[in-house]
Amino acid sequence: MAKVVFNPAHFKEIYPQFAGISDTQLEWFFKKSEQILDNSENSCIDEDTRLIWFYLLVAHYAQLQTQIQSGNSAVGRISSATEGSVSVSLDYPTSAVGREKWFNQTPYGAEYWMMTAPYRTGLYVVTNVAMPVDRSRYPQPR
Repeated sequence: MAKVVFNPAHFKEIYPQFAGISDTQLEWFFKKSEQILDNSENSCIDEDTRLIWFYLLVAHYAQLQTQIQSGNSAVGRISSATEGSVSVSLDYPTSAVGREKWFNQTPYGAEYWMMTAPYRTGLYVVTNVAMPVDRSRYPQPR
């Protein structure tokens, strides 16, 4: 399988809400996404699926960046809010899977997390390659 090549123009067609983010920033978000999702020829995920997942990751980064630029640098979801004297409580729950809370900060990250669930389990590969055994220290039958 080939590597997924990021196309900022196509991404902006799919996610027009990020049209104001520069191509350079989007390409940077894609490079960061490659640290999360394998984009090599050896990936066990087909190209079409990887493209969808990469777009979700780039949208996740773009949404986080948009929130930061609008003055919201809080991490987590709002668990309660009051209006009089303005009070906001944020929830950043712990979970068995540490990455889940980071992904769940945006709808795009949550969708990525949901779509990748079947792949976050152990991978069992069946093979019939014999295990090399050093028999030199055992006496050989005569």
